[in-house]
Amino acid sequence: MGRALTGHQASDLGSSLSTGRRSRRLLGSLYVQVLIGIALGALLGFLSPESAVAMRPLGDGFIKIVRMLIAPVVFTTVVVGIAQMGAMKEVGRIGFRALVYFELVSTLALAIGLVVVKVLKPGEGIAFDPATADLQSVSAYTTASRQLNGVDFILHIIPDTMVGAFSQGEIIQVLFVAILVGLALLRLGQPMAQVVDLLAKASHVLFDIVGLIMKLAPLGAFGAMAFTVGRYGVGTLLSLGTLMAGVYITCAFFIFVVLGAIMALTGLSLWKFLRYIGEEILIVLGTSSSETVLPRLMVKLERLGCSKPVVGLVVPTGYSFNLDGTSIYMTMAAIFLAQACGVELTWTQELGLLAMLMLTSKGAAAVTGGGFITLAATLAAFPSIPVASLTLLVGVDRFMSEARSITNLIGNGVATLVVAKWDGSLDVARARRILDGEPPAPDCADPTH
Repeated sequence: MGRALTGHQASDLGSSLSTGRRSRRLLGSLYVQVLIGIALGALLGFLSPESAVAMRPLGDGFIKIVRMLIAPVVFTTVVVGIAQMGAMKEVGRIGFRALVYFELVSTLALAIGLVVVKVLKPGEGIAFDPATADLQSVSAYTTASRQLNGVDFILHIIPDTMVGAFSQGEIIQVLFVAILVGLALLRLGQPMAQVVDLLAKASHVLFDIVGLIMKLAPLGAFGAMAFTVGRYGVGTLLSLGTLMAGVYITCAFFIFVVLGAIMALTGLSLWKFLRYIGEEILIVLGTSSSETVLPRLMVKLERLGCSKPVVGLVVPTGYSFNLDGTSIYMTMAAIFLAQACGVELTWTQELGLLAMLMLTSKGAAAVTGGGFITLAATLAAFPSIPVASLTLLVGVDRFMSEARSITNLIGNGVATLVVAKWDGSLDVARARRILDGEPPAPDCADPTH
């Protein structure tokens, strides 16, 4: 016969079991798993660079799987959202308000980047000679940049075929097709109710698939971070540390001061919102791609109280037109290269560069290579700064991509909340309750968990 436990022993046992359950719940959290993946990837990159570089397929594979789902997720969400609107004029109203907000805030981001880089002057003292540059290292970016201009970007929105928009995975093209289909279903009305219901059910299936794929996020974050640190090394960071620090500090300033003020005007807390999308921020940190969390962001914003039409229109459009982090990076990088090459720009030239970046930054999501290619396009159209100077940024661009991707993600989340509030399509009381930690109603549960 075993001895009965004393009161203290029973209490200790209960405490140990409770601690064990809390530990298991903590380790079972996607937030913690992604954080562990990032830390292990960075450690492997530092200790064994060759092995770390070999981990690249893990990160690339995860990004490809998520991108595979973005086109159908955007299509079904936007079509259902528009088809369930009361009138076509609502689509135009939401779209107009979104574009006004995008232009104002992204222009502010460009201006802030310009001011910071002028104050820090990270390029002074480098004395870079473009004649000695290894142009081979940037040839892929400069070749692609020749195809970028304002007219091409507008025409790029229209796909060659409806199927082509999906096969190429171009968000802005899929959005264009989805708006047309949604408007057609809205015009046809009740006879198309079954079609809308079918698409709504397909959307639920797609988001459930996203939930399954997100279980691989820690592995993808590990592979992407290991490759980045292993391939470029810590020494590369030190060589252009002032520029990198400037970009990170400026992005942080933009998030906490500018977006914080905007959120305060909306009546919500930025800090609580950042905690709410904390898992998404970590996934972007690990993969250097804000696209990897686009479906999850849409779900969480709907859960927060934004209407489906606003989320469906604003989030995908923002991924092409509201790239605040990319805007900051491009301004700072362009002026940095001018400083490094000893090019003195007048205020007129700087304002001209800012105006050009306002246009080219809108195309950053339209091509593979994002901000780096559009920066090359800007320099090609602005001959005062040698395109060859881009070789200075090749090694550190990847490390700065985390800052701009996270800023882009948070900026688009805030933009959706602002447009929804502006349109009267945000349940502010519900948003506050959920941001305070209250679980959503069963019909609003997040299918990505």
